Formats: sequence, C-alpha cells, structure tokens
Amino acid sequence: MSKISYYTKDGLEKLRTELSQLKTKGRADIARQIADARDKGDLSENAEYDAAKDAQGHLEAKIAQLEDLVSNARLLDETNIDTSKVSILSKVTIKNKKNGASVTYTLVSEEEADLKSGKISTMSPIGKGLLGKKKGDVAKIKTPAGEMEFEITNIGA
Repeated sequence: MSKISYYTKDGLEKLRTELSQLKTKGRADIARQIADARDKGDLSENAEYDAAKDAQGHLEAKIAQLEDLVSNARLLDETNIDTSKVSILSKVTIKNKKNGASVTYTLVSEEEADLKSGKISTMSPIGKGLLGKKKGDVAKIKTPAGEMEFEITNIGA
C-alpha cells in the first residue's frame, strides 16, 4: 500500500513527463544497448550485455516507482489554500530569531522539494515545525545544527 502524495499542477506534470520519457526513450535506448551487446558474440562472457541488462532492471524499477507515485498522486487546488495557518502549498516567510535573517519557502510534498527554488518538504524538520503555525507565532525547530527559533512573518498562497 503506497502513501498518497499531494502535488501542485506543475509537480504532477513533471512526474508524468519523466514517466513518459522513461517508458519511451529510456526503454528504446536500453533495448538498443542490449541488441548492440548481443551482436558482439558469446553472452556468457559479455560484460556489456550484463551491464545493459542491469541498466534495464534499474530502469524498470524506476518506471514502477514512478507509476506508483502517479497512481497515488492527488492534485492540490492552489486556490483553496487557507492562509490563516501554515499548510502544504503555503508560501511562508520566516525570520531567524538569532540572526534576524528572513527567508521565504513554499511547503510542498517530499517529491517536489527543491531548496534552490525555495520549496521545502512538509516532512523536513523546518517544514514539520512550521505546519499549523499562524502569522506571528514562533516555531522552535530541532535542526541538525541544533534548536532554532523562527518567527512566522507572513503566510501566503
């Protein structure tokens, strides 16, 4: 039984695109590698053939994993986000109480998390610590660097 994951429209589209690409181009590339290796002679001593078959196994496992994710994915309606408290898809600005630095994150599912684009997982220590908090609340969050305090300065959609 797989867990249900929640995605933005863009996140779910990326997932479906990756799955489609692996099923078409990925499988075709692996089949070509296997055929090329098979043409090189005795399969019992053919390292290229073994490597291509291993790659095929990894590809099929990745396809199965993505199919499972897509089948259990739920699309989040970004227009119905409650901005009175922090929840998934909230765009939250937090201020570090120790150094005064502010940063804005969007809370997303684990699979969509991308720190470079300001998206953190609701399963991360900071994401978990912010969930359910309101503007003005102070969240004490245990991070790998120790306990930190963040004040929620803004919540948006």
